[in-house]
Amino acid sequence: MRLFSLFLVAFICLSCGTDNGGSNYQEPIEPEDPADDNPVIIPSLTDEELLDLTQQKTFKYFWDFAEFNSGGARERYHPNDPSNSQNVVTTGGSGFGLMAILVGIERGYVSRTVAITRLSKILDFFEGADRFHGAWPHWIDGASGNVIPFSDQDNGGDLVETALFAQGLICVKEYFKNGTTDEAALATQADELWKGVEWNWYTQNQDALYWHWSPDNGFSINLELKGYNETLIAFILGAASPDFPIPAEVYHQGWANNGNIVSTESQYGIPLILDHAGSGTGPLFWAHYSFLGLNPTNLSDQYANYWDLNVNHTNINYQHCVSNPYNYADYGENCWGLTASYSRNSDGSTGYSAHSPENDLGVISPTAAISSIPYTPEKSLAAMHYFYSKEDILFGTAGFYDAFSPQYNDWVTEQYLAIDQGPEIIMIENYRSGLFWNLFMQNEDIQNGLDALGFTY
Repeated sequence: MRLFSLFLVAFICLSCGTDNGGSNYQEPIEPEDPADDNPVIIPSLTDEELLDLTQQKTFKYFWDFAEFNSGGARERYHPNDPSNSQNVVTTGGSGFGLMAILVGIERGYVSRTVAITRLSKILDFFEGADRFHGAWPHWIDGASGNVIPFSDQDNGGDLVETALFAQGLICVKEYFKNGTTDEAALATQADELWKGVEWNWYTQNQDALYWHWSPDNGFSINLELKGYNETLIAFILGAASPDFPIPAEVYHQGWANNGNIVSTESQYGIPLILDHAGSGTGPLFWAHYSFLGLNPTNLSDQYANYWDLNVNHTNINYQHCVSNPYNYADYGENCWGLTASYSRNSDGSTGYSAHSPENDLGVISPTAAISSIPYTPEKSLAAMHYFYSKEDILFGTAGFYDAFSPQYNDWVTEQYLAIDQGPEIIMIENYRSGLFWNLFMQNEDIQNGLDALGFTY
């Protein structure tokens, strides 16, 4: 798929530590049958303790290891190589970071006053950073605010990354709008920033949205946002924009492909509901990114019930790992979750891949199961306990490492990515309190956008 190729180009160019998690480690019980690849795990923490610990440690990614100059989220953090890409700020990941900081306030990791100072720093940086018809680039230099090209032609606006950042801005606005003078000012700044995105520019005057625009290359990448993937949020925000709205037909003719997005296919007896951008069943981050703020619980339109869509997507991913058609070690009810993340190359080095049932390389990404916890709480918690049973190798200074493989002698990439850590802390919070779903869905502009596109919610 073209959308994956864009990720791969940059990670090949720019991608290429360990923190002992403490005294709670407990060896998993060996199964009686040595052929049993689904070992029983005795949890060393209660569910609530594990959720607390995961959120608190993952918060560090966006607080302790944020880009120094901007306060924004670094694209990646490698504990064993902290200078790697140390000034590369990710726009979408910074949107996740805004939301993570709100979790920090709610859970008492930081004071409200200190958090406001950091949030103001981040918003000031993005206010002064390069924008292209209102959209931010995928990567920004944290020292200068200048665009860092994501690929040869991608040195301008990235509408999807911008949408992910805007999702966080709207949550900040709603969280602080009725607060003190300083908090209300922060809320106003967040509101004005997202409203400055010229969503309609990215239609090229067609019934479509396009991912990129560059001042040097125009729309030459020509990647349309179409079909079920991570891009739904861009259409919601485009329809919600009071100053630069997109017509409803952009959604219906573009993303929904004139109704052809609806699928009658099933996997493991579970309906797909929508065509997953022609990929079979896509990576699980598609069930996460657009729904960090957008609440799928009661969300429906003429094409899908989005709760059923995401629950089914997660269960297909789970059933694939339980069925384990490639006989990978440990795959099963406790060890599952395929999504885009760092990966293991054939020579044992670290690469990147969009893992899915159609692209299963024997690499498990903890964010896949963890971030799916609102959809499959029992299954996700079972996976979390399994991951934590390997805390001595898998749980580092900013939470669970990005990827590992029992198939290859518990190979682990001791590295982190913002776009994988962010959904963990956010979706756990949605599962526990509904914080971001409540904030985002109460926004009047978002309600207007959903109404315009024919959603019920």
